[in-house]
Amino acid sequence: MLDLIKYVVGQFAEDKENVEYVVKEKDRVIEVSVILSASDMGKVIGKQGKIAKALRTIVRAATPASSKKYVIEICEKNGAVVDGDALDA
Repeated sequence: MLDLIKYVVGQFAEDKENVEYVVKEKDRVIEVSVILSASDMGKVIGKQGKIAKALRTIVRAATPASSKKYVIEICEKNGAVVDGDALDA
């Protein structure tokens, strides 16, 4: 699933070398933090968050029902979460 996230983010990010992915596995959730430079934030999130929402929809559709839920957070290099899923687990 991480390969799918990397592929989609890579299509929009211009500074692909500086994109980091941090994966934290919790009880029923796998949390993926995508850490971007400030210049790529708008490109990956999209207008009104449409690209980020579409990424989450694709990941949700590709995840088998029996596996853990994926939560995707998009963060800036300074550590601020700019666009994140609400954890309902």
